[in-house]
Amino acid sequence: MKIIVPMAGRGSRLRPHTLTVPKPLIPIVGKPIVQRLVEDIAKVVNQPIEEVAFITKEDFGVEVQLIEIAESLGAKASVYFQDEALGTGHAIMCAKDSLSGPCIVAYADTLFKADFKLDPEADAVMWVKQVDDPEAYGVVKLNTDNHIVELVEKPKEFVTDLAVIGIYYFKDGSALKESLQKVLDANLMHGGEYQINDGIKDLIAQGKVFKTGKVSEWMDCGNPAVTIDTNTRMLNFIHEEQTEHLVDSSVVLENSEIIAPCFVGKNVKLVNTKLGPNVSLGNDCVIENSIISNSLIQNETIIKNAKLVDSMIGNKVSYDANYTKVSIGDYSKLD
Repeated sequence: MKIIVPMAGRGSRLRPHTLTVPKPLIPIVGKPIVQRLVEDIAKVVNQPIEEVAFITKEDFGVEVQLIEIAESLGAKASVYFQDEALGTGHAIMCAKDSLSGPCIVAYADTLFKADFKLDPEADAVMWVKQVDDPEAYGVVKLNTDNHIVELVEKPKEFVTDLAVIGIYYFKDGSALKESLQKVLDANLMHGGEYQINDGIKDLIAQGKVFKTGKVSEWMDCGNPAVTIDTNTRMLNFIHEEQTEHLVDSSVVLENSEIIAPCFVGKNVKLVNTKLGPNVSLGNDCVIENSIISNSLIQNETIIKNAKLVDSMIGNKVSYDANYTKVSIGDYSKLD
């Protein structure tokens, strides 16, 4: 099995946190979003991962981190570059040399929870989530055999309530490659971009069997508010399932307490502080005289005299202030 991960977007809705770090490398409960994504996919498909192909921008300079993520799964890493924002179909075709055999295509700003087996009779599977407002999403239309026969973008009239979450399985990646090549050759664009949906529509027209894989949870990381919410939800899942150790043994507590669930990284010092619930705190941070809940704080940050909730703070920040709700990017200083 191969995993193809388009991740060349700038993540402008998550600024200022993506000015120095690409969105897929923002940590959720101590791990980059893209790492959690590929780990979750590996668990769901329950097959060895042969290769992880990342499509990124060359100026992001993240090749070393991506290679480490793939190798942590025992997989080969391939890094491709998409230097023009020409859509999802174009991004996937940047990795055309990796499009062969069984493949998962997954966008790197989505996390999910699911428990199912891939149907060996399906040519493809599209992960979907039942939603209350399908008119806000792309949805799938099913026939009487529950096969996908149509993709409908933001339907004005009810089609189904199964929204496409941006994770796809193809039994043979070369079939997707051939269909997307047709899209490129025909210069079939929407809003100046080539879309994966046009390749999928071609495969459906060929008679390929597309089935749905339903997820129980679908978590987005599109802007600071939803990223904080995703971090909170993931913390609670991990705490309930006890699948990861959340507080590092090197943490120093001086007249402080940690209210679970919290993730606390290495070499952290808490002084006169109440941390939690629902906080992720990165490595090498110092928090003094503070109360912090429901927040995501990255590495090497110093916070003093703070009362924070629903906040997202980047790397190497120095913060000493009396604000209650903040979103601060890397290398910031507030006195």
